[in-house]
Amino acid sequence: MLLRGKTAIITGAASLRGIGLATAKRFAEEGARVAILDIDGSAAQAAAQGLGDAHIGVACNVADQASCLKAVEIVAGDFGQIDILINNAGITQPVKFLDIKPGDWDRIQDVNLKGILFLSQAVIPHMQKRKAGSIACMSSVSAQRGGGIFGGPHYSAAKAGVLGLAKAMAREFGADGIRVNCVTPGLIGTDITSGKLTDEMKAKILEGIPLGRLGEAKDVAGIYTFLASDLSAYVTGAVIDVNGGMLIH
Repeated sequence: MLLRGKTAIITGAASLRGIGLATAKRFAEEGARVAILDIDGSAAQAAAQGLGDAHIGVACNVADQASCLKAVEIVAGDFGQIDILINNAGITQPVKFLDIKPGDWDRIQDVNLKGILFLSQAVIPHMQKRKAGSIACMSSVSAQRGGGIFGGPHYSAAKAGVLGLAKAMAREFGADGIRVNCVTPGLIGTDITSGKLTDEMKAKILEGIPLGRLGEAKDVAGIYTFLASDLSAYVTGAVIDVNGGMLIH
């Protein structure tokens, strides 16, 4: 029970095969009380009910500051405290550089990067009052290698921005006892990748992964659990790869 007595907000956690829901399940198993935030409020509530009566689902558009503030106030009112924030929500778009439209750029940046800003701004004052907290942010191997399998250059840029933002947060809020870290997954088997990989594509990708398999949502959930728990009490500003060795620095 690594998270016994802790409370956690996890964004983008209503998708059945997603990393967010896998993390929510792991957190609940480790004793945490979980608030699932998702743009689809009904799906968030259904996902939370699947975890048990102690958990809640709240509608939240992470790209809208007012929505973030409202959702966090609901969680704080229900839970009494917020110990953990998992900035997991994200979207992608497989387009080439010259095909990126202004609206595409804004949409990808708003959800993947600005969403972390807005939700963290809403949560951090609650953590400051208690002089404790752990925030983990979803980046991507795409940020480190200049592109991934399904995300365009604007996705890479947003996820690289996540790394810089999280490191700056770690530096600024360390004195408040708040730790901020990032995870950079490689190719993970979720609804985003489902049906999009041909056997030929998969074989080629696996040639570049030393562990010889694609990642699973639970692989990332395990790292989120580590970063949320006291096992990582002296870890902040870190970037943890979860890619089976696809990128070895």
